[in-house]
This record gives sequence, C-alpha cells and structure tokens, in this order.
Amino acid sequence: MVTENDLNKLRTLQEIIFEKIGLEKNVQEIPKLLGTQEELLTRLKKTFIEKNQEYERVKSEEGDFRNRLIDAETAREKAEKNMDVINTQREYEALDKEIRDASEKEQQYRKDLQQRERVLVELDEQIKQHAALIEQQEMELEERRKKIEAEVTEKENQIDALRKKEIKLTENLDSEMVFKFERIIKNKMGIGIVAIKGNVCMGCHMILPVQFANQVRLGDEFVFCPYCSRILFYEESAEGEEDYFNTEDTGALSDLDDMEEDDFEDDDEEEEIINIDSEE
Repeated sequence: MVTENDLNKLRTLQEIIFEKIGLEKNVQEIPKLLGTQEELLTRLKKTFIEKNQEYERVKSEEGDFRNRLIDAETAREKAEKNMDVINTQREYEALDKEIRDASEKEQQYRKDLQQRERVLVELDEQIKQHAALIEQQEMELEERRKKIEAEVTEKENQIDALRKKEIKLTENLDSEMVFKFERIIKNKMGIGIVAIKGNVCMGCHMILPVQFANQVRLGDEFVFCPYCSRILFYEESAEGEEDYFNTEDTGALSDLDDMEEDDFEDDDEEEEIINIDSEE
C-alpha cells in the first residue's frame, strides 16, 4: 500500500536527486572552463616556437651575409691596391670593373645584412613578449586550475552527502523503482512525481482510462504514467470529482508493460457504462 509517507519520501527524494544531478553536471562542465585558457596557452607556445625558429633562420642568413660582405670588402680593397701596379689601359679597365663589381656586392650585402639585423631585433622583442605572456598565462592557468579543483572537491562532497541522504531515504523502497524514478527526474526537468486529477495526468495532461485512474486512487502500488513515465498519485480536483473526469479520447496505452489487451477491453466497457450513466 502506497502511503502519504511514501509519497512524501518520493517528493523529498525528487529534490535530492535533482540537486545531485545538477551538481554532477557542474562537476563535468567545470573543467571545460579551462579549455579556452589552455587553448590560448597552446597557441602562444606554438607561436613562441615558430618565432624562435624564424629567429634562428634569420640569424643564419645574417651570418651568411656578414661573411659575403667581408669577402666583398676584401676583394675591393685588394683590387684598389692593385691599381698602383697596373701598366696598360686594358689592365686598368679590367681592374676598375672588378672594383665596381665588388663595391656593388658590398653595398647589396650591407643592405641585406642591415635588413636581417632589424628583423632579428624585432623577433627578439617578440620572443621576449611571448615568453612573458606564456609565463603569465601559465601562472593564471595554474591558479584557476587550483580554484576549479577546490570547487570540484566541494561539489563532490555535496554529492556524497546527497547520496547518503538518498541511500537512507530509499532503504525501504524498491531499487528498480528508484532507478527508474531517477531517470525520469533527469529526463523530465526534475519532476518525477505528479498528481492525477480525475483521469488527467498533471505532468503531461494526457487523459487516462478511468480504470487506470482508479488504480492510482486505490494506491496499492506505485503507478507510472504510460505517456510521460512519471509516478502518479491521486489528488481530488477543485472542481469536484465528477466534473473533472474526462472519458473522451483516452487513447491507447500500448506502452504499459503490466497491462494485457483484455484490460483495455475492460477499460472501454467501463467507460461506455460511465458515459451511459452520465447521459441518463
């Protein structure tokens, strides 16, 4: 027999389970808050590595152009010294061309070298900035991670306390019914037990067969709504019992596991009798 005490237990259990489900969802969602910050840190580290690689490449080019500049300067200086020992016009023209070529190369290499030096200064500054940002992000991330771990621990403790209350509250209840009840609460926005007024479920507002409503009213066992799956308990309607009963469009309850087809035939017969009586 389902007593008022049993129903009150389910109402209290409903609140506990709903709160527990909310906390469990929070525990799963909280770590995701770190995702954006971790993503930013990953991008900063990737950029930092790329900047360092670029720095090394430009540094290598700088060394190459520096060596070329030295070679060009040496060639020009050597050609200029040879100007003092030339004897013919042809030798002069050849040496003058050599000096001009070496000077042009020298100027170009100097420009290339200066350009690489400017790039290295910029890259060095960028690398320092990224290193500082990475350090700052790592510190903030670690601090936030500690806060989140503390928050998760607190919520897990709350969940454990609710589970203990749940276990104590469900000691004398059928475990299979409790399991189904918890699933209903999770799927039905925290509402797992509702009233049936007349023969209308107040959870889904579907009209149920009169015999089914009478079964709920008798309260011999826990009865689940065949449409919304919530546990039903009987509640007198404010309009009066007779006014609230609706025997039209009760629909098929093919999803009831504990009813046979003969039960539905009995339901139809009883509804016809009630309709005849009401017409008289």
